Amino acid sequence: MSRLLLKLEDFRLLPFLVLFSMAVGILIGNALQISDFALTPPIDAIKSIAAGTFDPTVPALISLGVPIGLFAMMYPAMTNVRLGEVGIAFRSPRQLGVVLFFNYLIAPFVMLGLANVFVSDPELHTGLVLYGLAPCIAMVIIFTFLAKGNTPMALVFVALNSIAQMILIPVYARLLIGNVNFDVLVVAESVVLYLGLPLVAGVATRMIVVRRRGEAGMEALKPALNAVSILGLLFTLIVMFALKGDLILQKPGIVLEMAIPMTLFFSVMFFTVFLVGWRLRFPYRDAVAVAFNATGRDFEIAIAIAITAFSPTVALATVVGPLIEVPVMLFLVWSAMRLAPRLFGVKPLAVVGGGLATATESAEARP
Repeated sequence: MSRLLLKLEDFRLLPFLVLFSMAVGILIGNALQISDFALTPPIDAIKSIAAGTFDPTVPALISLGVPIGLFAMMYPAMTNVRLGEVGIAFRSPRQLGVVLFFNYLIAPFVMLGLANVFVSDPELHTGLVLYGLAPCIAMVIIFTFLAKGNTPMALVFVALNSIAQMILIPVYARLLIGNVNFDVLVVAESVVLYLGLPLVAGVATRMIVVRRRGEAGMEALKPALNAVSILGLLFTLIVMFALKGDLILQKPGIVLEMAIPMTLFFSVMFFTVFLVGWRLRFPYRDAVAVAFNATGRDFEIAIAIAITAFSPTVALATVVGPLIEVPVMLFLVWSAMRLAPRLFGVKPLAVVGGGLATATESAEARP
């Protein structure tokens, strides 16, 4: 298991498994014809289960796979969070300043510009702009985790972004899209579901294991936890591609039209911020955390707003988003680790704990 996991983390097998998961999802979605534009938001599905009114249709059941997969991805990363290290991350004003600057003064307008250039359909244009409004509050942690970045720092940035979103999303939506009516409570619910639950479970796991078996006990669990995280990623890919598998085969032009500006957005944002971190002499692990937090977009919020406030076509554009974002972000994980020796003088593939660096490693100054 540990040898297989190391191959996955070194990206020897992971790209092929990602492609395989995407293909499986497309085949499932096409076979079941799930894409009927009647999307069930995962939060609404969970609420209906709690109320005893859940309708177990195929699309509704598959939509539950998103929060299940994200929890499986996030929970192992959260077990690496030490509360003391979160306090250290709060005292990183330069890193925080870079994240806030690029997230709220650069990213929404970059996405707007790319939408103006590459997307002619007004509703797809709206969906793409909506997708660029809010920084990610979940998956950037797993990408930071996979790239051997500073996970506690990523958590701090995500927590701050989740609060800022509740205030700024309505402002940016009105500025860049127009009059948009949606329940801001959706943002708060997504924060609890996609960030709060795995954080509480992860921190509780660390406290219990360390109390009973010490840090050696946590180290012994890491291979299994890492396997859960990677399997959660692959499962999430299957679910997301299944939700629109038939559409991808029937109307590939929509996916291609969205893929060009989105790929450009994620690539330009990530490499720009990553190089800014390098120029500011951030350690590699901090630069990775900053770059992913300034790049990833909150597709859960975008989909929820699109479903409640816009047409099915706008919702479709936001659903297509993560189909493009996740593979591109995995490529950026690979790119960051390959650039680390040249720019930062470190080898993130050769660190402790089954490939996971600790948050208190020595500074990785640029040579």
